[in-house]
Amino acid sequence: MRKSIVVDDNTIQGVMFMSNVMFTAHATAKGGRDGHVKSDDGLVDVNLSTPGEGSDKGSNPEQLFAAGYSSCFDGALNLMASKQKKEIESETTADVSLLKDESDNGFKIGVVLNVRVKGVSQEEAEALVEKAHEFCPYSKATRGNIDVELNTQAV
Repeated sequence: MRKSIVVDDNTIQGVMFMSNVMFTAHATAKGGRDGHVKSDDGLVDVNLSTPGEGSDKGSNPEQLFAAGYSSCFDGALNLMASKQKKEIESETTADVSLLKDESDNGFKIGVVLNVRVKGVSQEEAEALVEKAHEFCPYSKATRGNIDVELNTQAV
């Protein structure tokens, strides 16, 4: 049983945050990599399968992470551009790889963000992508924990 904790007038079950909570997502997984995951609102309702072992039967945590990171990063990029009064069109693809972790003989993930930016020069695109990487909540969460490579292309 989890206890509810009140932090700055926000009630969070089982978790304490250091700042004001703006939104909390909820999803429950059963059966691990060969199971099922579903969000509390039912919008995410996905069968899971281990990569390389019948991946046509379901998604996997790496795909779900790639979807979240790419959408969050693209939103951060567009926010950074709007703050600089630059009109851009962008597309962000996150390549999330499951890697062997030699330190403990386990696994880890690595990310390559491929970002295409239309409406600015290559130099401006790279600067916007760097600013987005500093701002994006996924980038903040992964900083110092996993390798993230940024590939920027002005189109």
